[in-house]
Amino acid sequence: MAHYDLAIIGGGASGMAAAITAAEQSLANGLNLRISIYEKQERVGKKLLATGNGCCNLANSTLALEQYHGKDAAFAAPALSRHDLQDTLRFFHRLGLLTREEENGRLYPYSRQAAAVLDSLRFQAKALGVNTACGHSITQIQAAGNGFTLLGEAQGKAARFFAHKVILATGGQAAPKLGGGAQAYAPALALGHKTTPLFPALVQIKTENTFTKPLKGIKVEAKASLWQKNTLLVQDAGEVLFTEYGVSGPPIFTLSRTVSAHFAQKNSQPLLLALDCMPEYVQEILQKMLTERAELLPALTLENFLTGMLNKRLGQTLLKAAELLPLTRPAQSLQAKEIAKLSHSLKCFMLPVLGTLPWANAQVTAGGLATGHFCRDTLESKLAAGFYACGEVLDIDGDCGGYNLQWAWSSGRLAAESAVKSLLPPDFK
Repeated sequence: MAHYDLAIIGGGASGMAAAITAAEQSLANGLNLRISIYEKQERVGKKLLATGNGCCNLANSTLALEQYHGKDAAFAAPALSRHDLQDTLRFFHRLGLLTREEENGRLYPYSRQAAAVLDSLRFQAKALGVNTACGHSITQIQAAGNGFTLLGEAQGKAARFFAHKVILATGGQAAPKLGGGAQAYAPALALGHKTTPLFPALVQIKTENTFTKPLKGIKVEAKASLWQKNTLLVQDAGEVLFTEYGVSGPPIFTLSRTVSAHFAQKNSQPLLLALDCMPEYVQEILQKMLTERAELLPALTLENFLTGMLNKRLGQTLLKAAELLPLTRPAQSLQAKEIAKLSHSLKCFMLPVLGTLPWANAQVTAGGLATGHFCRDTLESKLAAGFYACGEVLDIDGDCGGYNLQWAWSSGRLAAESAVKSLLPPDFK
């Protein structure tokens, strides 16, 4: 049975960051700790390769605690403070990764290749002597003397390992094709931990699709708002993509967490998604513009009335949503109340919300291991000394825009520092 000082279960973003930090801390303290990553997939970092459409939005320059969620979002504060944005950029600079800031503070590798991020992590882990065991699934942990016995499978055969300290970095239930699933929580559950309710986040929203299906593939810069009765729940702005089932895009991902929670709680109150398709203009100005347009182009049929302002198909759909039919009518037939109705449709394109797409489409898990059972300053379990957790497996998730990877780097590194510190001889601490 292989013995290690530190075992990291999961070779994703937080697990890789934890392994490198632990190895660096080991060397800095003159130690030679035996560190191993156990990854159930055939290679580490599969989900990391898919992030940001393969470009890897690894952080955001507007990092703030307000971008994080969970039963106790403040739990994330110590990790995000100790390993903030600048510390994260220094970490990757040491690994040889050049980054660039793009729209809305999103940080990417300069090459815009997720593989560059993963390779920099893999190369450094190897250079530091970290053992990487792929095809190793750890399903259970048992306290054993001054450490833990890890039980699972290695290449399809039953296997047992021992480690003095363990960091759980298994991710969550999202994206099962990339390794997500309910089994991510099994090792912690075996030690007495519990999970909060789990539901998909950063996922596409399903709507009534009478209007969205004909718009499939069209994108628009819009402000998206989620409403319940007359109450605004959440809003965000950016590129919205229309699909046959509803809508997608960064602002939709931001709203999706609230939608998922609403339906997971079986809330009977209907939700409405409002899209402002011309956010740069107030409705009064739009109404004036449309009035002048009708006067300047009186013979133009309604099917072409918004051409030059919006995507042609989107314009026609908004006219239909405003019930200005038939579209063969000339612009000069529009009455003042109809123009007012159209300007409202441009600013408030309403879509009844039906839910979200399933786990297979989600980028992140909302919910996770209850953070009340972990020390926020070290990420060590309060139930099993020497057991730590980091990243998505905990009940912390961030908004769209690099915040979840920032949590992975920050929490993985804090857990590793804490684990190594606990392994130091008394005189070193």
